[in-house]
Amino acid sequence: MFDWFISLNSVTIDFDTSHQFFPRIIITLLLVLGSLIFLANIRPVWRAIRSGRYQFFVRNADFFRLLVTLVLIPVYFWSMDAIGEVLPNMGLGFLLASIPFVFLMSMLYCHERTRRNITIITANAVIAPTVVWGVLYHLFLVSMP
Repeated sequence: MFDWFISLNSVTIDFDTSHQFFPRIIITLLLVLGSLIFLANIRPVWRAIRSGRYQFFVRNADFFRLLVTLVLIPVYFWSMDAIGEVLPNMGLGFLLASIPFVFLMSMLYCHERTRRNITIITANAVIAPTVVWGVLYHLFLVSMP
């Protein structure tokens, strides 16, 4: 008679699919927000397309930085996984892939390569991923690649 009440007080976790919970939430939020952005901007974009004034890239767009960024991101995820396979269960895939990734991305978008800027970029590339790795892996016990 009170089976429904007992089921409210029990939790079952399907470990085969539980890791997909948060990515599904994030993907759903991204789709909803992307749809809102699309709907909010479709009218002016459509008018510009019909009048022949629409331009996807701004004048003098930096295609080199765009292409290098589009290459670095998949390489970062691939290297994180590859390092994680070689050194499993320590989170070193994240740490050892993030340091060069942060360094290269920062150098790519740095307009003035002075000694001071390069020192700051290098320090940031080492310190930021190390702090994130330390907090997530050691403090919160989050399993990382």
